[in-house]
Amino acid sequence: MKKGDLVHIKILEYVFPNIGIGKLENLRVIIKNVLPDQLVEGRISKIRKNRIEANLVSVLEKASYETEPVCDHSERCGGCLLQTMPYEMQLAYKEKYVKGILNQVSGESFEFQPIIPSPEPFGYRNKMEFSFGDAYYDGPLSLGLHERGKFYEIVTVNTCKLVDSDFTLILKTALTYFQEKGTAFYHKGRHEGLLRHLVVRKGKQTGEILINLVTSSQGELIADEFTSALLNLSVTGIIRGILHTINDSKSDTVQSDETRILYGTEHMTEKLMDLSFDISPYSFFQTNTLGAEKLYETVRQYVGKTKDKIIFDLYTGTGTIAQILSSVAKKVIGVEIVEEAVIKAKENATINSITNCEFIAGDVLKVMDDLEEKPDIIILDPPRSGIHPKAINKIINFKPDTFIYISCNPKTLLVDLPIFMEAGYDVKKAVAVDMFPMTGHTEVVCLLEKKFN
Repeated sequence: MKKGDLVHIKILEYVFPNIGIGKLENLRVIIKNVLPDQLVEGRISKIRKNRIEANLVSVLEKASYETEPVCDHSERCGGCLLQTMPYEMQLAYKEKYVKGILNQVSGESFEFQPIIPSPEPFGYRNKMEFSFGDAYYDGPLSLGLHERGKFYEIVTVNTCKLVDSDFTLILKTALTYFQEKGTAFYHKGRHEGLLRHLVVRKGKQTGEILINLVTSSQGELIADEFTSALLNLSVTGIIRGILHTINDSKSDTVQSDETRILYGTEHMTEKLMDLSFDISPYSFFQTNTLGAEKLYETVRQYVGKTKDKIIFDLYTGTGTIAQILSSVAKKVIGVEIVEEAVIKAKENATINSITNCEFIAGDVLKVMDDLEEKPDIIILDPPRSGIHPKAINKIINFKPDTFIYISCNPKTLLVDLPIFMEAGYDVKKAVAVDMFPMTGHTEVVCLLEKKFN
């Protein structure tokens, strides 16, 4: 055996969400983007003393449980690795994965509740960020998602099943328009070209649509033509705004040097648990509206029915959790580093006639030094990297009776939870909430309570 050889591997073990393990000449073979019990072809990438690493080339035989993919792009797109696995089986793996992580931290002394499924396994996303590019080097213009394991190649996902038909209709229309114009995409290596991203949002509860075309400044957009092409579509929702964002950053993230309104407004509305939230192009909002309701219902249950508590909502974003908890709190203080998000949180509180929420713009690490009120409960919903190491002890030093930790990356709990436990808190309850069906991602909510000796 040598690097570059093709090998056939039966997946005997599976490490959620995408790592398979087989055997070859008594050596373990590690291969990604596979499912349990598949027979796959891989190309050897590394040979170690005790294992071989390989890259997936193709699936030779599917597992007996696998269903037919519902998406035409399943072989290439990097989005829905689990879509041929029955949804109940996906949930079982996610539940086992989260419980395994928590057991490493807390043993089995806590109540681990059954995983909460997404109300919709398909069509659940209220936002998609599509990228312009080409499907292969020097190929025709594409618009969609990155090919699995690739940096440049873009798969035109015009039948994506994570969104409803309005998303794919808008995608196809924009792609056809720019293909006919011969417009060049922005090449990430050369930093040349015009087209970068197309960001589409649609309220699951309201049907309101916001479309944002992101380009460099290296060319001209015929705004009236482009806008007309979109407004003539027979969408099921209501187009509230069409925007054009200029972004000359070398980073591939969507950001704005300037945003122009081509039609309508730069805002749309979505409803969550009977509250209304005004969303702007760069507002953070949970991408699965109905799943977010399940997540936030769980948080509210963990808070309890009391109405005399002061709650801190750290990493509050646009204040959705704070406002949802306002009805069961004396006061909620939300802290968020993104100033625009705080402005939006205040506006949304006014829209919802909520008067017991205060929102503060600033880094949690620094703001904690200036907060004088003593919280009874602290809600933590940090970014994927977890809580900043320098902030975590400041947060713990407020010594609330209860912490509720929401994590979109359960692995970070291996680092963060032991610090809370050393400070005198126990994990009492936890539950996984599936916000991202067909993918290897899940959220988890943990209830931590102070030990009373």
